[in-house]
Amino acid sequence: MTVLFDDRRADYDFSQLDELDLAYAVTVHKSQGSEFPIVLLPLAGGPSVLMTRNLLYTAVTRAKKLMIVVGRADKIKAMVDNDKKVKRYSALKYFLTE
Repeated sequence: MTVLFDDRRADYDFSQLDELDLAYAVTVHKSQGSEFPIVLLPLAGGPSVLMTRNLLYTAVTRAKKLMIVVGRADKIKAMVDNDKKVKRYSALKYFLTE
């Protein structure tokens, strides 16, 4: 079997196929309600309205066995310190009562 990566190609014998696993990138928001054996969370920054303690908590609690956070410690600390909740204007209450 041949696997094409972005920057290279790798050939595997039939006996090595059990070493391959499918892997996908999923946003924290889309992962809600799911668990994964390993979670890799890259923290390069982003809008402060998104970089919240709740988002970090959701990401961390998706991992069943191993959680890896890649990024600067100050970004993680900023997320832990950011416990602000942004009011959502979804009009859900209005639609439910109508």
